[in-house]
Amino acid sequence: MKNKFSLVVLLFCFSISFYAQKVKKNRLIPYKIGVLYNYGTEENFIFNDKDYSYSTNTYKGQAFYKLGNWKGLEIELIVQPQFQFLKHQLLNLFYVEPDEDDYLQKREEFSRKKNMHLYAIEFGFAAKKKLTNKLDLQGTISLGFSYIDTRSERLAKGFTFIENFSVGFSYQTSNKTFLYLGSNFGHVSNLNFLSPNDGYNILGMEIGFSYKL
Repeated sequence: MKNKFSLVVLLFCFSISFYAQKVKKNRLIPYKIGVLYNYGTEENFIFNDKDYSYSTNTYKGQAFYKLGNWKGLEIELIVQPQFQFLKHQLLNLFYVEPDEDDYLQKREEFSRKKNMHLYAIEFGFAAKKKLTNKLDLQGTISLGFSYIDTRSERLAKGFTFIENFSVGFSYQTSNKTFLYLGSNFGHVSNLNFLSPNDGYNILGMEIGFSYKL
C-alpha cells in the first residue's frame, strides 16, 4: 500500500513538473471556472465495510487550464480548493484492539457518531473525448493535499492526501456554460506520516457547473 501511494505521488510530481515547463504567463489565467458538489459514502456495493460508517458532502471550487490535445483527447488541469463535511462512526468496537493505549476510551470515543471536516487543494488531470458537438465523455485522475480536523480509529488528525478517479459527462448548455454529471472513487490517507493510516474509501456521485471566461 505504501509503495502504491509513493508511486502515485511520484507520478503526480512528474506531471506537475512537465506542465510547469510549458506554462506561459497568459496560461496562469484559467479559461473556465466552476463549482462542483459530490456526495460519497463507504456504504456501497464495492466497499461496505462492516467495521465503520463514513460519508462525505464535498464542495469544490474549480479553475480549468488547457494543456493541449493527445490522440483525439483534450487534456486539462483542474485546480480544486474544497471543503469536505464528513460523518463517521465506529461500528465494530473490537476493531480497536486491547493492545492499543487507552483502548476502552478510544472505543467509546470512536463509536459515537461524529461530524468531521477536511480542507484540501486538489489537482486533477482530465481527458475529454467529444461524443457530439455539445457532449463530452470526461475522465479525471487527481491528487490533493489536505487536513482533517478529527481523529478516528482509521486515520489520525492532521495532514492527509486525497486521491480521486472520476468518470462523467460534460454537456455544453450555452456558449459559455457547461453542466457535468459523473461518479467517482475517492481515497483518503496520510502515506504513513501519522498513525493510524487505514484511511477511507468512498464511491460517490457528483454534479458540477462551469462558466467559460
